[in-house]
Amino acid sequence: MDSYILVLTLVGIAAMSMAWVPKLLENSFISYPVIFVAAGAILYMLPLNLPLPDPVWHEKYVVHLTELSVIISLMGTGLKIRRRFNWKNWQIPFRLVSITMLLCIAALAFLGWWALGLAPAAALLLGAVLAPTDPVLAEQVQVGPPHDAEEDEVRFSLTAEAGLNDGMAFPFTWLAVVVAVAAGTAESWLGDWLLRDLLYRIFAGAAVGFLIGRGLAYLLFELPRKSGFPEARDAFLALSATLVSYGLTELVHGYGFIAVFITAITMSSFEAEDKYHTEMHDFVNQIERILMVTLLLIFGGSLVTGLLNYLTWQGALIGLVFLFVIRPVAGLIGMWGIKLPRREKIAISFFGIRGIGSFFYLSFALAKIDFADANELWAIVSFIVMVSILLHGLTANRVMGLLDEKREQAEASSESVLD
Repeated sequence: MDSYILVLTLVGIAAMSMAWVPKLLENSFISYPVIFVAAGAILYMLPLNLPLPDPVWHEKYVVHLTELSVIISLMGTGLKIRRRFNWKNWQIPFRLVSITMLLCIAALAFLGWWALGLAPAAALLLGAVLAPTDPVLAEQVQVGPPHDAEEDEVRFSLTAEAGLNDGMAFPFTWLAVVVAVAAGTAESWLGDWLLRDLLYRIFAGAAVGFLIGRGLAYLLFELPRKSGFPEARDAFLALSATLVSYGLTELVHGYGFIAVFITAITMSSFEAEDKYHTEMHDFVNQIERILMVTLLLIFGGSLVTGLLNYLTWQGALIGLVFLFVIRPVAGLIGMWGIKLPRREKIAISFFGIRGIGSFFYLSFALAKIDFADANELWAIVSFIVMVSILLHGLTANRVMGLLDEKREQAEASSESVLD
């Protein structure tokens, strides 16, 4: 049997099923990522002679596949956010990608060094790759498409955090790489990292993203209204904008993740009620789902073909502590002083979903330099992502439903008092 044809067929069947699976599971407590990870595990336990899904031996493929999945997800995430971009409206996401993320990086780096005996660079890398929440697997806790009027604080905060922190974690991934290189050369590195990897790359990503988003908004909405310039109504333009924004930013050595998200929210801020935003979002969302299904099948297969072989009980314990203690506590600290119901703060802190973004950062760093602890890092990160998919996937629908009920009750109560 030709394994290539078999793989194409299986991916096609899985992608086709996405036309029904999300709707079938909409009112259940199970999320579809759980289903596809389980399906991948089952397929690789069958005697089908499928290609070995080992990311350690195929890092370049993992880098590019996860990279593409994340940038497409970031475009979709940015297009569905309707809230004006300023400090007052975005205060919670800004705190989550600064205070909370830094606390998560520091805590994981310390535990990796102290409890697991990882080298300092490897411990820092562990913290950096697991600090950002994932835009790809967090659909259940995010705001809906652009035409959805509802945008509560919990969904908005988790959506905006996922959009912002996939770029903000990059400096610390580079820091781990720089520290690993410096350990073998004894050269100074702090100044270069601060100026290049922290300041310049972030600024370049934000600047290029804004310029491209503003330019496209002008071409799409303003110029046709002012002149005879033809209107563009092809939804695939969102995918084109993703690739252009990411590519141009990377060419000037900025952070493409930041640029794609900024491009998306800049475009979506113009003619916010125009249905074209919904069409573009829906198109990239469909592409994202196909890539996500493929990655989830591979991940499920990896879990049963040796990816967790290097996982120790200490590594597993640190993973559980991170999901159940470090992220929730760091989230609550980051939101200290914010006026928001306690239950909503707890939900925002708890649903720090880990996923495809973590795989990208890890494979990216390992492709730059060899880490002696690569196998252990893959095992720990994969274990945390696996538990996150199960934990958050089995609780998201129920928790978000309860929050919606509480919110509706509070609104009804306030209206009755006013009457």
